[in-house]
Amino acid sequence: MARYLRIVLVYTNANFYVVIVLMACVLILLNEKAGSAMLKKINLMLFAGLIATVFSVGCSSSSTESSSIESGLEAITSESPTEVESVTEDETVTEVETVKIGILHSLSGTMAISESSLVDAVQLAVAEINAAGGVLGREIEPVVVDPASDWDLFAEKAKELIVTEQVAVTFGCWTSVSRKSVLPVFEDENALLFYPVQYEGEEQSLNVFYTAATPNQQLIPAAQYMMSEAGGSCKKFYLLGTDYVFPRTANKVLKAFLKSEGVADENIIEEYTPFHHQEYQTIVGKIKEFAASGDACILSTINGDSNVPFYKEFANQGLTSVDCPIMAFSVAEDELRAMDVPPLVGHLAAWNYFQSVDSESNAKFIAAFKAKFGADRVTDDPIEAAYFGVYVWAAAAEKAGSFDVDLVREAVYGMEFDAPGGPKKMHESNQHTLKPVYIGEILADGQFRIVHESDGLVSPDSYSSYLHPDGKYPAPTGGPKK
Repeated sequence: MARYLRIVLVYTNANFYVVIVLMACVLILLNEKAGSAMLKKINLMLFAGLIATVFSVGCSSSSTESSSIESGLEAITSESPTEVESVTEDETVTEVETVKIGILHSLSGTMAISESSLVDAVQLAVAEINAAGGVLGREIEPVVVDPASDWDLFAEKAKELIVTEQVAVTFGCWTSVSRKSVLPVFEDENALLFYPVQYEGEEQSLNVFYTAATPNQQLIPAAQYMMSEAGGSCKKFYLLGTDYVFPRTANKVLKAFLKSEGVADENIIEEYTPFHHQEYQTIVGKIKEFAASGDACILSTINGDSNVPFYKEFANQGLTSVDCPIMAFSVAEDELRAMDVPPLVGHLAAWNYFQSVDSESNAKFIAAFKAKFGADRVTDDPIEAAYFGVYVWAAAAEKAGSFDVDLVREAVYGMEFDAPGGPKKMHESNQHTLKPVYIGEILADGQFRIVHESDGLVSPDSYSSYLHPDGKYPAPTGGPKK
């Protein structure tokens, strides 16, 4: 930079002296052609003044101007080497190779209360894997999009991630309607989705790995617990859910199970509300009447922010877990952060992980999550499933030695691994995950006390035996193009 400034300054000074010389020549010519003594005298006076100007400018430029410029250059050259060198270094540093992954969760809309934390979970796993060297020597580059709780937009964003961004894998969706919306996109493109939320089953796509629970890993154990002495020996069941795929299919499975256990039709009530429903006064009134006999419970598949007004109205009408316990399938520690918890003490939830799981690996996971996102944050089942899903994909890519979807898929089958909540295993063939089952009771601090635990890992059924008693299940969909 200093070299270029000197050139400019020399060029400027040279132009100044050229102008002076030209002016002197003009005055000499005018003097020769001057017809009177007076004009000649004037020209000589101008010429003498010009010479004096040249002398004074030359002296000042050699002292004041040149010293100030030189001192300025010294300042530039003394202050800039680090900057110049850093620019040179940046230009010569080789760019780190990356592999893109997609994150497809709602950051706005009715499902943001649940889904936004799953983005954090994936980002935490990515940061840890990158710190350990990445995958196949490449740094993971997450591409985050917001489908805004709009089911059609989920499909558009999935296409954007797969086709435009060319991601190697996508981690996303919460509701079954969002998963159903994107499924044709993933199957048409033979792309890979890791889905981290418990669902209704009745699906087995070769383009999806389901890292959360199937009905036999959540719904059925929960209903069995409520019918047991420990759960209150319930004989009446109010099936209340949000009106979409998961609750309706889940309740179809639950009704089939309850009937197989001898529960009469009149002791099963089924009701649905829209997404973002806020008015539960009438419904809670009906529940209060239904539970007056003292042997009823609610099996809740309400999703999203509607849980807040439902539990609030339940408490407002004086109902407690003693009067009619709620067994929830979509309320975990993260949702409880948005609720007034003390009136909810004693109500229940069925999951495959709780923050209260007592293990060294879980303590490390909780500490890392809080350190990255805030001391007030909590972990829960979908957060754990979203988190370890990234590790499963990374391990499968390393095992396959490739990011190719078909090779990674084969590498996932049968994989055993340690997750924050303990050891888990990917199924040998049906795309799902072997997991433990826990029943938790809500405590005043928004955590769960584990009141029931399965004996080891429970193998997932992608199709429920209660809906397919003949054992004939549909063939898997998707997979490699023929």
